[in-house]
Amino acid sequence: QVQLVESGGGLVQPGGSLRLSCVASGSFFRINAMGWYRQAPGKGRELVATITSGLNTNYADSVKGRFTISRDNAKNTVYLQMNSLKPEDTAVYYCNAQITSYDRIWYDYWGQGTQVTVSS
Repeated sequence: QVQLVESGGGLVQPGGSLRLSCVASGSFFRINAMGWYRQAPGKGRELVATITSGLNTNYADSVKGRFTISRDNAKNTVYLQMNSLKPEDTAVYYCNAQITSYDRIWYDYWGQGTQVTVSS
């Protein structure tokens, strides 16, 4: 069984910074792409940023230049550094990992979510 555990959310003032972390644990062959998504109240889940195993990144236009996604393959961990936070960044942030099992089946896993609130 694979688990994704997020940490680092919280309350921050506009213009502030937060760093989210997500660790994948369990038994698997390989972690492929990892990413962060978010869901604001009353809205659907949207992509924030993704990163491949080869470290290619992709960002939503709304966070480009402010957020940075990175990963440590040795630690099975993905990070999201969020700078210049705005109230509209307030949402539950979810970690996602696309994982290949030992029998070579591709699975999509989600974390439980961590709340990020940007408010003065």
